[in-house]
Amino acid sequence: MSLIVFPAIDLKAGQVVRLAEGDMDRATVYGDDPAAQAMLFAGQGAGYLHVVDLDGAFAGQSVNGDAVQSIVERFPGHVQLGGGIRSRANVERWFDLGVSRVVIGTAALEDPQFVRDMAAEFPGGIVVAVDARDGLVATRGWADVSDVEVVDMARRFEDAGVAALLFTDVGRDGMLKGCNVEATVDLARAVDIPVIASGGVKGIAEIHVLALHVRDGVEGVITGRALYDGRLDLAAAISVAAAA
Repeated sequence: MSLIVFPAIDLKAGQVVRLAEGDMDRATVYGDDPAAQAMLFAGQGAGYLHVVDLDGAFAGQSVNGDAVQSIVERFPGHVQLGGGIRSRANVERWFDLGVSRVVIGTAALEDPQFVRDMAAEFPGGIVVAVDARDGLVATRGWADVSDVEVVDMARRFEDAGVAALLFTDVGRDGMLKGCNVEATVDLARAVDIPVIASGGVKGIAEIHVLALHVRDGVEGVITGRALYDGRLDLAAAISVAAAA
């Protein structure tokens, strides 16, 4: 098994954007055709996409549904979707539309039983987002910070059958500061759930290092701004991940 590289498409008001540290007021717009962006990634070899409905994360329900649907309909690989998915109806809707995995964040902290129920009903389809500021779990579009430590949150779901944990160091997200590889690997070693790294990837070196930790439980890495700014070549990243 090689490291999965997930190019990210973050949606705000129907546009493709990247935020700085999760701040909706610090959004850079990269395009107004999300499906076209998905096809560009597919053309560079992507078999997986990570899509986030940013507006939905704050609203607690789908806001960019049309854009998500257009991506799912055109992208030939697997789409992983997060952002405001906090009810059974939301989960069922996205699976019915062809999403491969859904990411649950805020609801995972506030209603763990909901995650357990969904993981049982949709085996291999539920990813728990563990977003952190200074080691503590952040929720509601990263606007709120809890008093729960990341590892404690992750361990709550070890026996729940979730597909993966999505670990984001919020302070690095969209900042090109470098992925928090050490914290990602530490989390992967601490739990029996595969971990996806996210937040701050700035170049090919981090892809290589993370790929060396697949046996430690690191399943994949999400990258956004580095791709859009031309600092990271997606095809090269996928090749490095496969070679490692």
